[in-house]
Parts: sequence; C-alpha cells; structure tokens
Amino acid sequence: MRIDIITVLPELLKSPFEASILKRAIEKELVSVHFHNLRDYTDLSYNQIDDYQYGGGAGMVMMVEPIDKCISNLQSQRSYDHVIYMTPDGETLNQKTANTLSLSGNIIILCGHYKGVDQRVRDMFITKEISVGDYVLSGGELAAAILCDSIIRLIPGVLNNETSALTDSFQDNLLAPAVYTRPAEYKGHKVPEVLMSGDFGKIEKWREQSAQERTQKLRPDLL
Repeated sequence: MRIDIITVLPELLKSPFEASILKRAIEKELVSVHFHNLRDYTDLSYNQIDDYQYGGGAGMVMMVEPIDKCISNLQSQRSYDHVIYMTPDGETLNQKTANTLSLSGNIIILCGHYKGVDQRVRDMFITKEISVGDYVLSGGELAAAILCDSIIRLIPGVLNNETSALTDSFQDNLLAPAVYTRPAEYKGHKVPEVLMSGDFGKIEKWREQSAQERTQKLRPDLL
C-alpha cells in the first residue's frame, strides 16, 4: 500500500511513522507513506495557499489551485483507490471503514486547515470524506495519523500475531472482552479461573460472554 498525505505541516505528521507498529510496517515495505507540502505547489508570494472567503466571514479558506496541482501531479504518476479529505463534517471513522480501506492499493489523504478547503476541491477530487469525531482540531494532520494507524495495522504481516486484529473491539460490533495477565491474584483481585483452565472451548465461550456484557454496559448502541 502507498499513502500520500497532502499537508501544510509535514513536520507535525512524521513522528508517528517513526516509531512502533507504523515504523515496522514501513521497514517491512508493507506500506510506504509520503508527505507532500502543499506550499510547494503555489506560485504566490510567501507560499500562500489560503485566501479570504467569498461572501465575507471569519477564517481563511484553502485555495483550489495548489491542491489541484498536487493531486493532479500524484494522479499522473499512478492510479488511486481513494482521495480522502479529513474534515469534521465527514463520515465518522469506524472499524468497518478501516477494514475496507486496508484493502486499498494507493490512497491520497488531504489534511484540511483553517475554515476548510474551497468546495470545488471536494467536488472535483475527493472520493471520501472522513471525520475522527464530532469535534474540531487545528488541522487534519493528527486525524490523518489516526486514520493511517487504523488502516496500516490491519495489513497482513504488520502485527506479529495477525489474528490479534480480528479480536479487536468493533470487529464484530462488540467491544473486546476483558483481558488479564500475571499475577493470577493481585490485592485480592483474581483472574477468572476459566482463563487458567486450559479448556479453550470454555475460554472462548467466556470471552464471547464477556464481550457481550461489556458492550451491553459500555456501548449498548452497538448491539
């Protein structure tokens, strides 16, 4: 998979990809991530990429021309499955979306800023708009990092145990079951005996029940 991220703050984005699972995925060449500074695609003075909005009002708007130049340049080199715009008014990211996007070959992610992008960008180029929640960030970079993490960890070979992702929360519209590790007892709190029984049939049944109970208690809207 190749991910191209268009941003005005590439330095803000790079660190998540230089550690942990994302770094390992890149080193294994299971994914390549490329950052494109939008200011490199403007001919205006001071590398301007935003302007006042028509009709007046507070806040600047990202201009269509630099974004057009950047996306068109990328699309001239290869085909893309999706051109994604990170925006608070997009479709809320969930596990189903992450699963689907993890099957992509190439994607472009555009990070919004200010009051957003000129609507013509959305009309001309964007195939999918994604939000990470009903709140507003200073820019789309951190949201893009979240999206990339949710996708990349699902690519076969990224996690040491590939079945781990299949038992994550939301994969079956359920939260993950409770988990325990050593010691078996801590300050009077014991690990359920079934988990130490070695009976994998009973263990699996317990985990299914635990997932159901936790979902009912914490996220009944998923059921």
